[in-house]
Amino acid sequence: MRASGERARREVLKGAAAGAGLAAAGIVTARPAYAADSRPDRPDHLDRPESVTARRGGTSITLSVTHGTLRWSARRDGRTVIGASALGIRLADGTVLGSDVRVTGKRHRARRSTWTPVYGRNATVTDHYQEQRWDLKDKGTGIRFAVEVRAYRTGVALRYLLLDHGTATIADELTTFVFPDGTTVYSARDENAYEPVAPGSIPVTGTATTDNGPLTDLPLAATLPGGFIACVCESARVDFPRLMLGSVAGEPNTLSAFLMEHTARGTGPVETTSTVATPFATPWRAVVIGATHAELVDNAELVLNLAPPNALPDPSWIKPGKVFRCELTTAAGLAGVDFAVARGLEYIEYDAGWYGPEFTTPDATAPIAAIDLPSVISYATSKGIGVFLYVNRLALTDADSLFGLYKSWGVRGIKLGFINDGTQAMTGQIIDWAKTAAKYELLIDMHDDVRPFGYERTFPNWISLEGVRGNEQFPTATHNVTLPFARNIGGPMDYTICYGQSRDRTTNAHQMAMAAVYYQPLNFLFWYDKPSKYGNPANWPGLPWFNAVPTTWDESRTLAGSIGEYVAVARRDAGTWYLGAMTNESSRTLSLPLSFLGRGTYTATVYADGTPGASPYQTPVVVSTRTVTRADTLDVAMAPAGGQAVVLRPS
Repeated sequence: MRASGERARREVLKGAAAGAGLAAAGIVTARPAYAADSRPDRPDHLDRPESVTARRGGTSITLSVTHGTLRWSARRDGRTVIGASALGIRLADGTVLGSDVRVTGKRHRARRSTWTPVYGRNATVTDHYQEQRWDLKDKGTGIRFAVEVRAYRTGVALRYLLLDHGTATIADELTTFVFPDGTTVYSARDENAYEPVAPGSIPVTGTATTDNGPLTDLPLAATLPGGFIACVCESARVDFPRLMLGSVAGEPNTLSAFLMEHTARGTGPVETTSTVATPFATPWRAVVIGATHAELVDNAELVLNLAPPNALPDPSWIKPGKVFRCELTTAAGLAGVDFAVARGLEYIEYDAGWYGPEFTTPDATAPIAAIDLPSVISYATSKGIGVFLYVNRLALTDADSLFGLYKSWGVRGIKLGFINDGTQAMTGQIIDWAKTAAKYELLIDMHDDVRPFGYERTFPNWISLEGVRGNEQFPTATHNVTLPFARNIGGPMDYTICYGQSRDRTTNAHQMAMAAVYYQPLNFLFWYDKPSKYGNPANWPGLPWFNAVPTTWDESRTLAGSIGEYVAVARRDAGTWYLGAMTNESSRTLSLPLSFLGRGTYTATVYADGTPGASPYQTPVVVSTRTVTRADTLDVAMAPAGGQAVVLRPS
């Protein structure tokens, strides 16, 4: 898929720097926890087909080598998820690591542990896997490398390790994903809507200044024969380009790795190769697997388990929450603070334009005359409300000074706009921004085409990112009920909730349910609105739901789901459960057992669709209450493009 002319003329660089790549990924080369099986080199005529499998909880991933060629495959409960697929790395001098190799050592280990995230979908996360590693030597060059694979109950993962000390220049990653016949993948690039297609039919996209071809972004969901579903993600991307997947000509079930050479928005230098210090670990390529669509949503923490642990010694200052965007005046900021206090929000935000036109004003150190920012921040702080400021990437030439200034002002968070994710250099820049923000105790929310790779675990101040066709574009209900099985599997998602908007193509109850269905620890509410709109709460029966609903959770359960059709998720904060259900353009009723509840009785406050209006947004919200127990089943009726939000509070 990649042009190889210039890269074929480049050579593998071998220098003196050692260990930087693995250290950056939190890896050490000594692994005493492994059971090792090292062996001397053998003559070629003694090389026989070999395979090794890691297994955990019905899920397995297999490495194999036949006639020197590496392959991998994955199964769940005896069914194929990924068939025999290629493995390999192409270096800039044309060497392919993986096409003619000898296994020089085998290592394996099993691990079970739990860890406590600073915030998340659940209060604790279980990290339980079996790992297999092959140490390998390229027969032609003698270059040493390894492939590691892990099997979790929730999915599988693999990565490459370059073991020789020095540097290496990588031109391509040759990993493929061969899906079973009958697979449908949900392809989306940049901020386009998802399109269900066969793996071999990814649409050709791109421009003269971006990567061009039949390419799709991650996370990529795939529905498999027999009801299984999978989602391809990446984790622990450090010093490496972002991964895309592309269709392979003549192979209708195959997707192939593509390392981005341009940024997603086509600005900045083109990087056709990536030079890394070795030893070096590539990012994990993860396949999250669900035997049902609902199970897939609950298995998303696999991406976090593959990421490096929290790097912040004291993250106690990190506070997830709900945000209200203010208009660009002092009065609007002060009113926004009062609105946040009244509505149980944690933050207000000044968005693009607070320091001038964002693409013509690269100086984000002084507000426009209409905003007395010190007064707004002082007032907000006195009320316990934090202030976020938006910054276009053009104003980030000296992030350290800028973030330090914002810290001195009393700012609590920054929202970065038009970020150019994609190339190796931009991966480093994104991580550096997160680190620098942490240095000044600032939360960071990265917008536009940034894709997740698990680093909200490593730098939990990186509290959210966009990387999705946003709700402010008023997408279809089908798009909204695709996201829980696709983009949101990869990590947190800033998906502004547009409650009460006449441009919505969904009901208000559908918009309300997003607050429980989506995992978004920084949740922008009431997008495009003013506090005055809600001056008479009686006109807006959904407000008490938004007042109460948290953004992070002690426990999460996905109760029902089918990608592009419907979803229902229940999440617990302390003793109270918040249940959100959403449907596509078809009306439906879901019968949801409440067996996840604790003992005793609960008061269910139900925010449901009323009689459908002429347009979905005109469908009223009807509120009712009832007493339920864990023995009950809740019948959740939803209008076309509708939803339901339910608070289940112990009586």
